[in-house]
Amino acid sequence: MKEFAAVAGLALLVACGGGGQSNANKVNRDTLTERQKDSILAKSSIPGASAVGRAMNAADSTSARVTASDSVH
Repeated sequence: MKEFAAVAGLALLVACGGGGQSNANKVNRDTLTERQKDSILAKSSIPGASAVGRAMNAADSTSARVTASDSVH
């Protein structure tokens, strides 16, 4: 029971935060968009990465069809 109390107390301290930097002081260093990341991944040699490219093409095709059907000619 003492071990549980010690672990629970430690978890509580960690959950409350350690007084680190606030979100206002952090800089977002990630400059790539999600699409750019996916494109890089699709071109990589990681097994299954080509599926990301095919999914992006399918999403683009669907988006184009929706846009075309929404526009009035």
